[in-house]
Amino acid sequence: MRLEDYWGIGPKTSERLAESLGTERAIEAIEAADVRALVDAGIHRGRATRILRRANGEAGMDVLATGDTRSVYDDLLALAAGHALTAHAADRIRVLTPLTDRDAVESRLDEVVAARDAWEGFDDGERERVIESFDDYDDAEGSDLAAVETAVALRETGLTGAPFEGIGALDGDALRDAADALADVRGAIGPAGAGGEGEIEVARGADDELDRRRDRLDAARDLANSAFDVLDAVRDGSLRDFEALEAATVDHVARETGVDPATVRSVAPDEALDAADFVSATLRDLVTELEEAVAEREATVADDIRERLGGMGVEGGDGENPETDDDERDESGASTVAAAVAAVSDAAFLLSLGRFAAAFDLTRPTLVDDGVAVRNARNLFIDGDVQPVSYAIGTHSLAGDPGLASAEAPPTGDRVSVLTGANSGGKTTLLETLCAVALLASMGLPVPAEEAEVGAFDRIVFHRRHASFNAGVLESTLKSVVPPLVADGRTLMLVDEFEAITEPGRAADLLNGLVTLTVDRGALGVYVTHLAEDLSPLPEPARIDGIFAEGLTSDLDLRVDYQPRFGTVGKSTPEFIVSRLVANAKDRGVRAGFEHLAGAVGEEAVQRTLSDAEWSEGDD
Repeated sequence: MRLEDYWGIGPKTSERLAESLGTERAIEAIEAADVRALVDAGIHRGRATRILRRANGEAGMDVLATGDTRSVYDDLLALAAGHALTAHAADRIRVLTPLTDRDAVESRLDEVVAARDAWEGFDDGERERVIESFDDYDDAEGSDLAAVETAVALRETGLTGAPFEGIGALDGDALRDAADALADVRGAIGPAGAGGEGEIEVARGADDELDRRRDRLDAARDLANSAFDVLDAVRDGSLRDFEALEAATVDHVARETGVDPATVRSVAPDEALDAADFVSATLRDLVTELEEAVAEREATVADDIRERLGGMGVEGGDGENPETDDDERDESGASTVAAAVAAVSDAAFLLSLGRFAAAFDLTRPTLVDDGVAVRNARNLFIDGDVQPVSYAIGTHSLAGDPGLASAEAPPTGDRVSVLTGANSGGKTTLLETLCAVALLASMGLPVPAEEAEVGAFDRIVFHRRHASFNAGVLESTLKSVVPPLVADGRTLMLVDEFEAITEPGRAADLLNGLVTLTVDRGALGVYVTHLAEDLSPLPEPARIDGIFAEGLTSDLDLRVDYQPRFGTVGKSTPEFIVSRLVANAKDRGVRAGFEHLAGAVGEEAVQRTLSDAEWSEGDD
């Protein structure tokens, strides 16, 4: 497969990845959803995330049928990534996509719920130790040594049960041996692995002889970068011939680098154009000689490290086939390090999602074939105390007795609801909450509700209210919401104040058409509107719900019961808004204007509202 075969990778991006990582390594990074590798290669993080989402979840991305749905999706993943324990875990969270396989959804739910339970089961000290372990891992930039040391620390914390069996399956003694060997490695071992010919960069302090050779090479490079200074240092009035200058150069370079004079003399040119040419050629050739010496010694030390890693944890070698036994040792060492790297990455990822679930008190949803139903759901994007709401559309088992509906037992069986009610009454927030619940469940993540049943959807159409009022907005809105509605599969429609984009009379006609089309296509829908009383009789599988404002607080803030009342048209209650304007008006003329409006909406109602607000203030 070519790099350009992946979504979002054009010729320039392909060339950049190939130059930085190599084509094979770049493909591995894409298939592994390794955001960090692409970012390190010079790809912007946002673009890298989009590329990897498409590469690893193309079908799932089709669930995000509108820009507003994608916005909620992005916000959810940003919220979850904010609880990540490592930078790589945050990257893995950001590339999560809706899953099209229900078994995969259930499997991830199992893992994330178990991770949440594990996190909640830790005491404060254990949590602190886990966080410190992953902080150290990040500080070491996720090196192989850091992964092995983190695995040891997590095992000591007791993080070995479900879903962290990968940590529990590691051999403690083998991990400690690997840590000792990897302490001599800088960064991560190359892709070929510890047991093969993967590149190993030997750290300083691992081998005294290698350190000496490196020091000499560094000194020689410094001299080569300032060859004219060297020439000035060896040339003085006493040097009357070229042979004396050659000898002085050899002595000076040997003294400054610690290299044996015979070695310096052996690389000096037999012929030179002049003194400057002699000095520069000597230093240039000495650097080449020392580079070869360093590479030779580093290869020897790297082989020793591979041998130490390969000798870990091998059982069953009988000595009768030394070549086979060596291969087993190599594979064992490589597998110990690779298993630690994978286990730590998975633990950080799942525990990060577990922390997210614990922080927001998320609950495992019940996966069903059809419908969305929540009991005491909360909007994750609103800070502070939030009134939980219960709501449902479609068939579900959260309902109460047949024929009865209550705040915590929404009616069942309706395919469409038309949600009405007060301005600033939380209607859009409820749509956003339902969208978030459906998206989280589709990704195999718990949801913000005491109880939830969520069906499988091929498309989620969330459309927020638009302030513009023109034919262009109407056309673009219809082109956004209708195609996914009529496509094959299951669609969830969450549409906010459709009337805001065209005149009220025609909006009611269009909304009637959308509700009917939703029922005819077997989709589910929640439509927010102020035009409930202008709608034609709705099809039988549809209902009207309402949210009600109940007055003003003593601070003249609107007091709303955000829990919808089922089967009831909500009221916009403009008298509450006008009452607040009357009470807050400082200018006598402006106040008189608002009082005139009070007469239009019902002066008695306005006065009663103001009186209730004053009475509430007296109670306080």
